[in-house]
Amino acid sequence: MANFNRGGGMGGAGMQNLMKQAQKMQEEMAETEKLLDEWEIVGTAGGEAVVVYMNAKKIIDGIEIDKSVIDPEDGEMLEDLVLAAILDGYKKADEVYREKMGKFNMGGLGGLL
Repeated sequence: MANFNRGGGMGGAGMQNLMKQAQKMQEEMAETEKLLDEWEIVGTAGGEAVVVYMNAKKIIDGIEIDKSVIDPEDGEMLEDLVLAAILDGYKKADEVYREKMGKFNMGGLGGLL
């Protein structure tokens, strides 16, 4: 009968240890994902005339607009401010995401998360 454990193959104890490490990493990833859901990011534009609230996964849950930037004759300016605040929030969310999820980058697969 052939012995497939020759030549430095992974024995039972090594495989069990590897499985425990993988399970621990999976649990840590789940905890970090939950943290990202709850992390509040604030994007701003126009000196905080427009404020966008989102989580670190870029889910927007609120927008505040100062009445002073609402000009019925210039809707494009308000649109630009809202977009700028969203992009500011996205940039901040990307930084938090990279910081918190970077440790789970498994040989280049982290970008698939």
